[in-house]
Amino acid sequence: MPTLADAIDLLEIELRALGPAARRAPAKAFVREIAPVAQVSARGELRGPGRLRPKVQAGADVRGDGSFEAYRGKLQRQVIAQGRGESAFDALRRVLGA
Repeated sequence: MPTLADAIDLLEIELRALGPAARRAPAKAFVREIAPVAQVSARGELRGPGRLRPKVQAGADVRGDGSFEAYRGKLQRQVIAQGRGESAFDALRRVLGA
């Protein structure tokens, strides 16, 4: 049976594989310009076990500049702060205890 650590490893592999395809140019919304770092190019989510109230609801976003940002929650996402030298996926492992 796959573990939470296995799921995070797979999430990292899949999101990193997007590579240059995840990069975005600045976008315009009415009169405002949205920088690539403020855009989400792709999102990978982890949920489970349980369908109605999963114990784990977390994931990672690939930003338009190619950076990654880990979060917890589904409706109210809380960004997980990265420690010095820590990747977004390492921060996700730390917070989820994987």
